[in-house]
Amino acid sequence: MTEEILINVTPRETRVAVVENGMLQELHIERGWSRGVVGNIYKGRVQRVMPGMQAAFVEIGLDRAAFLHANDIQRPAPARTIDGVETPVTPAMPATVPSITELLREGGEVIVQVVKDPIGSKGARLTTQLSIPSRYLVLLPQSKVVGVSSRIEDETERARLKGLVAELSAPLGSPGYIVRTNAEGQPAEALAEDVAYLGRAWALVEEQVRSARVGACIYEDLSLPMRAVRDLMRRDVEKVKVDSRETCERLRSFAAQYMPGLAEKIEHYTGARPVFDLYGVEDEIQRALEKQVPLKSGGYLVIDQTEAMTTVDVNTGSFLGQRNLEETVYRTNLEAAQAVARQLRLRNLGGIIIIDFIDMHDADHRRQVLRTIEKALARDHAKTTVYDFSPLGLVEMTRKRTVESLERQLCEPCHECGGRGMLKTAETVTYEIFREITRAVRQFEAARLLVIASPKVVARITDEESAAVAELEEFLGKSIRFQADTQYMQEQFDVVLL
Repeated sequence: MTEEILINVTPRETRVAVVENGMLQELHIERGWSRGVVGNIYKGRVQRVMPGMQAAFVEIGLDRAAFLHANDIQRPAPARTIDGVETPVTPAMPATVPSITELLREGGEVIVQVVKDPIGSKGARLTTQLSIPSRYLVLLPQSKVVGVSSRIEDETERARLKGLVAELSAPLGSPGYIVRTNAEGQPAEALAEDVAYLGRAWALVEEQVRSARVGACIYEDLSLPMRAVRDLMRRDVEKVKVDSRETCERLRSFAAQYMPGLAEKIEHYTGARPVFDLYGVEDEIQRALEKQVPLKSGGYLVIDQTEAMTTVDVNTGSFLGQRNLEETVYRTNLEAAQAVARQLRLRNLGGIIIIDFIDMHDADHRRQVLRTIEKALARDHAKTTVYDFSPLGLVEMTRKRTVESLERQLCEPCHECGGRGMLKTAETVTYEIFREITRAVRQFEAARLLVIASPKVVARITDEESAAVAELEEFLGKSIRFQADTQYMQEQFDVVLL
């Protein structure tokens, strides 16, 4: 599998595309006026404590107050006295979460980190359990535990990495670390560089905490191009192509310092065609905004994103198969499973996801479809959990969501339908106009009436409903004139009394 990272930089927008085998898999967008805040650390003030929700709203300088739940507040590890000896509480002896009123008070200052960007009408989600990422490690300054990513499966390698990090961090007081997937196979020198870098970063945060005012950002995550190189660049990445010379130089310098073996893979793209056009990325972005996703077999997916969840419906479409119905359905579902995994990454869909595969009677076929989607999701950077087929034949899954989906980043609700996705028909609007005319005449005195509406509605009234208009004029004893206005949307109209 060949993987490339494309970075498109313009003065107000930066986009990063991950392309695998010539197909777009992920797209990340950062705009100058709306940079994400996930990972940023702020000095906040508790605005309101809500015991009924076990949560508080914290002012951190954003447009809306951010949300902090009691479960996300760092507390000293509780202990129980057993035989006269204080013993830290273990998972087998769970501690009760204290009331939010014991943990926070209104007006108090608190150091928090954003774990989820503001999405829709919801404010940012916060935690006081701080962490700072680097290339191979994540520093947990308030912890003493060293953990290793579950994606590193080799037990010998896990033990080696854990031992190395524990040894390197001992002179610094043994703070906690998470060893990231990228650390697999890395030498001690590379991990030592990360430990030193994180130590300097945390010292700067501590200094800022003492001097910063409330609402100030005391630690900001890297810009999108830097994060892309830090988080997405692995040894199996063939090239990183950047269409900005200045950004390319900064990335090379960053890579030379933190990942010397990979710096040579970053190159400045100087082609005449835009780099996204060269790889067909722009076309893929347009297709990712459509509800329907065609499959090579002739089947298709229908993806609907709602407030509560995302639903994916699988259809055979024009695929007739070669043998029998069960085999046709099975082949379509296998292809759909891989397509769904790609679309979730590409569209950055998160939260609860319900997939309605075509009904299969063979239990082995259902297992194979589940195995296919789990395998296809293995390369997804977001945490996913897939559950077995439900009694209704649906597959339920979750995908961690930290930022808005691609559709909600690039689009807004339709001004004409208000985001419903449907418009009242010209016939419906016509009868609404007739009712409004009758209502207006009964309330107010007028010699004649003028109705202003969209061209499509006026055309229908003056053509198909001309007899009804004549009857209405005779019934009311008023003259009614209709005027088409291209500025009016289909559902808009005005009844003017003259």
